[in-house]
Amino acid sequence: KAELVMTTFYYEPPSKHQDRQFKGDVSAAYAWATQVAEVEVDTATGIVRLLKITAAHDVGRVINRLGIEGQIEGGVVMGQGYALTENLIVEQGRVQNPNFRDYKLVTAPEIPEIDVAFIETLDGEGPQGAKGVGESPAICVAAAVANAIHNATGVRITSLPFTPERVYRALRGQLPLPVWNVPV
Repeated sequence: KAELVMTTFYYEPPSKHQDRQFKGDVSAAYAWATQVAEVEVDTATGIVRLLKITAAHDVGRVINRLGIEGQIEGGVVMGQGYALTENLIVEQGRVQNPNFRDYKLVTAPEIPEIDVAFIETLDGEGPQGAKGVGESPAICVAAAVANAIHNATGVRITSLPFTPERVYRALRGQLPLPVWNVPV
């Protein structure tokens, strides 16, 4: 099991519940998360194998540990698909890969080891101090995998999914350099 080795302080500005015009926050209690990926990159083929995800999630109060672990594990697998295999191809308004022969989903043998750590910070707005964990597990995976690929190869890839062809081309300098859209 993962152990929390570092923590920090953050300030969250006061929340305002949504009113009848839908102005305000969409959630009563926001969850926070971070993930670290361990990958194996075959530089001859571009194949990336996800070996392990360590996921630390601030879930507020843990009410149903098994349920939250399952939610996080399912989200990690969903995020693994976003990161490595799922690529909907649309040309002139038509889906080019409309079945599971061409649209690749993660299968059971590809699921990595998933190590989950909970950080409990009670939230006064969430039910019994809990926070939602529906989206955050899936959102973090692609960034964690991108950073693991960069750490393993020195190459930064900024387009999903990290298919073998895309990784192979990136390793050989055949992809355009990333464009960072950072406001000045």
